[in-house]
Amino acid sequence: MSELMAIWADWLRPSAGLPTVQWALLLAVAAAAGHLLQRHTGVPKVVGYSFIGALAGLGGFSGAAWPLQGIGLFLLELGVAVVLFEAGGRVALRWFRHNPMVLLQSLLEAVLTAVAVSYALKWMGVPATVAEATGLIAMAASPAVLSRVVMDSGSSGPVTERALVLSTLSTLYALTLVSARAGVMHRPHTSLSETLYPVLVVLGVSFVVGAVLALVLRTALRFMIPTSENTSMLLLSLIAAAAAMASHLGGSAPLAALLGGMILKQLNPRPWAWPRQLGTAASLLLMLMFVLVSLAAAQAPWNPAVAGLVGVLVLARMGAKVVGVELANWGSGTDWRQALWTAGAMAPMSAVALLLVTQFMASSLTLGPVIAGIALPAILLMEVLGAVIATFALYRAGESSVPLHMDTPAAGRPGALHG
Repeated sequence: MSELMAIWADWLRPSAGLPTVQWALLLAVAAAAGHLLQRHTGVPKVVGYSFIGALAGLGGFSGAAWPLQGIGLFLLELGVAVVLFEAGGRVALRWFRHNPMVLLQSLLEAVLTAVAVSYALKWMGVPATVAEATGLIAMAASPAVLSRVVMDSGSSGPVTERALVLSTLSTLYALTLVSARAGVMHRPHTSLSETLYPVLVVLGVSFVVGAVLALVLRTALRFMIPTSENTSMLLLSLIAAAAAMASHLGGSAPLAALLGGMILKQLNPRPWAWPRQLGTAASLLLMLMFVLVSLAAAQAPWNPAVAGLVGVLVLARMGAKVVGVELANWGSGTDWRQALWTAGAMAPMSAVALLLVTQFMASSLTLGPVIAGIALPAILLMEVLGAVIATFALYRAGESSVPLHMDTPAAGRPGALHG
């Protein structure tokens, strides 16, 4: 592909540059692939987006060199921030007061996932520091992929809502712990205070930025109509500003957006109307995010040793999430079958995991590439396979309104902003 681009560059002189043409064509192909795949198989569009991105990465597409940096990294952070802000708006803290077992489910499955993946990789001969870091990455489910699956399958019900909330909370834990761990990764030994201090800094800065974002939006809602296009543009602009500010101040951009959504939900508990108004611009940003994730992840080297590690990671992660959700299911309002499908819906890994790998890459020039060598293939696999598993889980739970095999596209199905 690089040689082909060099030939084109000799005579093609677009005003915006050849990379712009490449990205525009890539996104156009991804959009068509996602539509056709969903139309003929019923799987969510994200599978098509990821498949095209992976093919481009394997083919040598040079538009997103790993590790991500600059505008590519910011676009990924912005896409994740938009998704997590909306996901945070789904989490009503008063729900945990009435049903604390949901919070216990979240904590148990997250801890078990990190521990199980870490010990499984150590058993495979991976160094302890690398195994522990990879375990923290595996902790995070993907609200982005799951939200797209929910929208494309028309799912609704207790399993859908439970899976979305648990995925959001696992992301919150992973963002906090990885951001803190990456800051002290180069230190061979750390005391308890040295370990807790980065966690408090990341949480504190992200909370302050998220609170400011929530308060500004709450003020805007006093005189702006939630369904207005101007309100939607204000929302996107403020999320972008908050993401840039949080990273600059030492916090986490996605975590700040997630906390901002949660805080705004408590200040403004009524159902949100504006996600439906964000429209094509946000959808294009989220499709770009999925393509970018698979494109970057496809650049990791594959070999039999890596394939074995990825297989162990995926199996340990899935088993831990099933066990964690099932163990704390008693008294949570769902039966054991619903708990099983909830854990299955939490299978995907995507953009959040890629951002966590990027943080480790930036913090350590020696350990970062080793972590990425294991995590990137797992992310590529579970962005595609995880979306299929989540679709099947929601279908088996009886909450999907779309069959897995379709001959005609679904039309007129309402949905909110998800990605």
